[in-house]
Formats: sequence, C-alpha cells, structure tokens
Amino acid sequence: MSDLVSIFLQLLLFKLVAPVTFRHHRYDDLVRTLYKVHNECPHVTRVYSIGRSVKGRHLYVLEFSDYPGIHEPLEPEVKYVGNMHGNEVLGRELLLQLSEFLCEEFRNRNQRIVRLVEGTRIHILPSMNPDGYEVAAAAQDRDISGYLVGRNNANGVDLNRNFPDLNTYIYYNEKNGGPNHHLPLPDNWKNQVEPETQAVIQWIRSFNFVLSANLHGGAVVANYPYDKSLEHRVRGFRRTANTPTPDDTLFQKLAKVYSYAHGWMHQGWNCGDYFPDGITNGASWYSLSKGMQDFNYLHTNCFEITLELSCDKFPRQEELQREWLGNREALIQFLEQVHQGIKGMVRDENYNNLVDAVISVSGINHDVTSGDHGDYFRLLLPGTYTVTATAPKFDPETVSVTVGPGEPKLVNFQLKRSTSPAAPKRRGANSGHRGRVLPKKVQPRAARKKEMMMKQSQRVPA
Repeated sequence: MSDLVSIFLQLLLFKLVAPVTFRHHRYDDLVRTLYKVHNECPHVTRVYSIGRSVKGRHLYVLEFSDYPGIHEPLEPEVKYVGNMHGNEVLGRELLLQLSEFLCEEFRNRNQRIVRLVEGTRIHILPSMNPDGYEVAAAAQDRDISGYLVGRNNANGVDLNRNFPDLNTYIYYNEKNGGPNHHLPLPDNWKNQVEPETQAVIQWIRSFNFVLSANLHGGAVVANYPYDKSLEHRVRGFRRTANTPTPDDTLFQKLAKVYSYAHGWMHQGWNCGDYFPDGITNGASWYSLSKGMQDFNYLHTNCFEITLELSCDKFPRQEELQREWLGNREALIQFLEQVHQGIKGMVRDENYNNLVDAVISVSGINHDVTSGDHGDYFRLLLPGTYTVTATAPKFDPETVSVTVGPGEPKLVNFQLKRSTSPAAPKRRGANSGHRGRVLPKKVQPRAARKKEMMMKQSQRVPA
C-alpha cells in the first residue's frame, strides 16, 4: 500500500510541476519565449516594453494578472528584474522558467498559483541589459573567459551604479530633518543615466510597486538595503559598515524568506563566503553607491532586495535544472510576501479617492503614499502599530492597528476637509486685531469715531 501511495504522490507532483526547457536564451529566443507564454495564457498575461537598450533592443516585461494591463484597487504590484549585469545570466533564465511555470500551473488550476495570479499583479523583466548579455554569450561561445565581459551596457556603464544618488540626501535628512520618502530627482537626471536606467526609472514611477527583487550572480546571498554605507570615505573608499533602513527588521525577514526557501542559500557557506542565515545588509558586505535597490526604497513605495543566486555568473546549461529546482519555491514564496502588513483606501468625505496621501507608522521613519487609485500598501511585521494618514487641506486621521501573520489588515481612511482657518499672513506695520492686515488709511471703527470727536472738539468757530 505504501508503494501505491508513493507512486500516487509522484504522479501528483509531476502534474503540479510544469515542464520547462533548461537552456540559455539569446535575445530572439527570450522574446519568443515571452510571447509563447502569452499565447498559452492569453487571459492572464500581457507582454509590454518599457523602453529600449543602447543597441535598440526592447526591454520586455511579462505581466501576470487576472486583468492584465489594469490596476485593481487593493491588489498589490510586485516585480522581478533579471540580468542587470549582462554576464550574470542565471536570473534571466530563472525568470523565463518562472514565467512558463506560472502559466502552466495556472492552466492546471494549481490553487496556490491561481490565488497568487488572481490576487497579485506580477511584472517580470527577464533582462534589463540585453546588450551586455549578447556580449557575454558571444564570449561563452568563443570560450573566452573574463569575469567582467558583458557586465556593462553597450556604453560601458555599470547599470547598478547608474541611478541617482539619493542616499546622500536621506542620510542628511535623518540627521537634520527632512523628507523620509519619495526623495525628488535632480532636474537633469535624464542626462545622467543610461537608456536602460531611464526606462526602469520611468517604469517604477508609472506603477505603484510594493515589493521587488533584483536577480544577480557571483555569490549566493539575499542582500537588503541600504547598499551605500553611512560611514565616511577613507582613501577614496567608503568604509564597510552595517547601514540599516528604518525597515531593517522587515527587510531581514524578506531576505530570510528567500534564503530559507532556497535549496542551500540559508546554509551560509557559499562561493567561499559566509553569510549567517544566507543574508546580508548591503553596506556591511561592501558599499555601493547609486544602486537600484536603495533607489526603489528612497524614491518610490517599493521595497526591493537583491538576490545573488550563483557562484558562477554564467553557469553551464546542464546546471540550469538544479538551479531552477533550488530557486523555484523561493521565487514563489517571495512573491507571496507582498500580502502582509496593512492596505486600504484613502478617501475624502464624499468618497473621492485621495492620491499621494501619506501613510505614517509611528516608530518607523519611512512613509508610503497612496497611488493613483487612492489605495495604499504598507508592508509590516506582526504587531500593533499607530498609523496616520495625512493629505494637504485635510485633517489627519490616526488609528491603532494590530497586524497578524496572515493576510494584510484592511485599514481604510476617510479624511475630513480641514476647517481650521488659513495660516495668518505675515503681520505688517499696519496690523489690526486678530492678525488681520488692514489697508493704509483704514482703521477700526472705534478708533475712527474717537478721532472724529477729537477733531470736532478742537474746531475753531468761524
């Protein structure tokens, strides 16, 4: 009987695990694979481009949603980005495998995947640097070894050192006071970044992403912000020092979710390095300026971590199946992490959605904002929090919320328009009562009457 049960479980597992193709995909193959998935799951997928590389290759994204192309209020948006460094290719292949897996499992009515697709809007960018990948792949074909061949884009720029540096401003603001979120970009930022970087920045400003992971290679560890060290430079190099965000405990938990769901990342010893629990604060590993994960946290509502997934930046094709099996569960579990904390709508008294309302959590010096549809998402660990919603010209509203370990708590805000008087103007030389500035030659009524009586008493008869 036990043998029959074992055979039944194997058949069930075979049914739930989608068939995938384990090979490297050049650009044309990548595009064909994305459209193949879309053709097989047309009602829950969409392929779109966020821009072009230096060489004109499209940066294609595959979206999974029960309503592709539409943001459903209170449904969170999450993204994966791969192949930012052209020669770090495992992330690119894993995201293609993940795309095929999600489609097949949705068609097979795997309830876990159905819930994920119907309750989450998932965006997958397999390659942020397709030009660099082609250089790296060509070198592999010619058996040319080189640790950095194909890493940069076609202009020779490292895309993970190419985002506007917002860390300098947040470190100043933390010390001296100032905004703790959505830090503004320089006026000329588009002239300072590469086409691929600009495309990604415009992408993440166009969607209200809540959670993200950036897939790299060369180590095996889950890396979380901040990447740039707060310590001062010594001889041109910034000191390595743990530099936590206000959401450090949450980021550690997100990193551990991936690490412990991964086949071997959590063991710590990988590629000659040791990281306890398979995670690290970016700046405590090495300081990195102008990186993408810090930019996400400081300029948008998105919480991003960086996943280093393989010792070999360009693993051999026969290793891909093992890597997929080691990462598959972790990739799914990380997507599910977007469903925690609190979420809700911010509206006025007439039930109009309020855009860019600020959601603050007492004790965590990092706010988020409501999106274009008035909905907000705030990732939080289980606990009790004091949460405040504010918007210009409205009175703030504060509530106490207890967050559990399961689904996010729904917390709606309905703000009342402020009835407090407008801020008084600066008092001038001719100031009247209650701060009102009186025009010249205009005096209070009692003062005018007293002045007239004095003039009459001083009048000389004709």
